Amino acid sequence: MTGLPTPVIIDCDTGVDDALALLFAVRHPGLELRAVTCVAGNADVDQVVRNTLTVLEQAGAPEVPVARGAERPLLEPVRTAHHVHGRDGMGDLGLPAPGRRPADVDAVTLLRREILAAPRPVTLIPTAPLTNIALLLRTHPEVTRNIERIVFMGGAVATGNATAVAEFNVWHDPEAAAILLTAGVPITMYGLDVFQRVIVPADDVRRLRASGEPGAVLAGRLLAHRDPVTGEEDPPGGLGDAGAVCAVADPAGLTTELLPVEVNLAPGPARGQTVVDRRPRPGEAELHGEAREQPLVDVALDVDVERYVKLYLATVER
Repeated sequence: MTGLPTPVIIDCDTGVDDALALLFAVRHPGLELRAVTCVAGNADVDQVVRNTLTVLEQAGAPEVPVARGAERPLLEPVRTAHHVHGRDGMGDLGLPAPGRRPADVDAVTLLRREILAAPRPVTLIPTAPLTNIALLLRTHPEVTRNIERIVFMGGAVATGNATAVAEFNVWHDPEAAAILLTAGVPITMYGLDVFQRVIVPADDVRRLRASGEPGAVLAGRLLAHRDPVTGEEDPPGGLGDAGAVCAVADPAGLTTELLPVEVNLAPGPARGQTVVDRRPRPGEAELHGEAREQPLVDVALDVDVERYVKLYLATVER
């Protein structure tokens, strides 16, 4: 361990939980947020840029470059998640317009520049559909020499949310997710299996909202919005995407297994599924010559929920 902070770049579609992830990344002393790139997903890309700049401003972040990226997936149409994140992607909290401006370069250009300029290999944290990352890897494959690891929020071993088997970020742009898996660098998949479990108790959400410090108050308001529609006045809140950033800051809280993963690109009900092979030995398909080369991914199978909730709160309230 060098004791130096880990250089990270977040690629996001700032909705509610991407905002929670940004707040954490800005405030954790072990992370150096070098840049943020924006892509269509939870909201359209221009709204995502605005939301990202607003969150960084509210968090009191240093001047981190923010760039606009892909406005639609490689093949699919845009399919936003306003039903989850509100019309503005930020829970319709009525946040002010940001005073900050985005960078004058596009996301792929900024990603290439910041990755290659970093004095130490960068950890890339995509919390969104993977369109920008796919375009980067295909346009500038040389960046992989200075990428330590990609920790992406996406996919699912068990059950999907966009469909019965597909998670939203991968379903939104399955081809981009398939390209990510060919990056040739270590990859961690922080999927729905752990994503949905990290819940901040209602008492903590209430304390954040009452804190008076703008970043902590914003975290509290966002967490309160994250509750499914239960009608609760005072809900607990899921960390969602922020858990992937917690996993970079404190990887020991995550239990992973190195497993073959591929993305189903076929049309039909399984499109966008991350097919994770947990079999202990080859099956009939392989024995009959139907084996395909599948990249090995550190797939998150379990998470220390209390550890990450404590880590998140201690960081955002510090």
